[in-house]
Amino acid sequence: MSDPVVMAPPEKQAALAPVQADEEKQQQGQWTRWLIWFLRAMAVVSMLKGLYHWSVVLGIGEGPDSRFSTESIPWQTATVYFAIIDLVAAVGLWLAAVWGAVVWLTAAVSMAAVQVFFPQIYGGSWIVVIIELVLLCTYLVLALQSAREHPH
Repeated sequence: MSDPVVMAPPEKQAALAPVQADEEKQQQGQWTRWLIWFLRAMAVVSMLKGLYHWSVVLGIGEGPDSRFSTESIPWQTATVYFAIIDLVAAVGLWLAAVWGAVVWLTAAVSMAAVQVFFPQIYGGSWIVVIIELVLLCTYLVLALQSAREHPH
């Protein structure tokens, strides 16, 4: 015996239909698309930063005497922290997840704070602080404009 085919009511069929890429693009506004592109760009930057920090931790390209082992404990701690948080932020940003933006904001504010308040760790580069602030402000503007497009 064969099982009878059960059909969903018409109103449920639309909910079960596959998602169409065109419909998703039509629902997104211009600012939302810009925000997603920005998040993806920051994901790539975060991944590169995280991989750089891991290369320093692992001593890749430095020969038998790793710079990591000769640095101070605060420097080592900050380097491991950024190696982890930047890669986690990269994943979250690429997925355009809320937690990814939060982790990235934490990483950016942490890097700026380390540069300003603990210059003995990474040298206190004001260029890094300015770049981080510009990126944070860009994110805030894009996020606010995207939120205005979707008032619900």
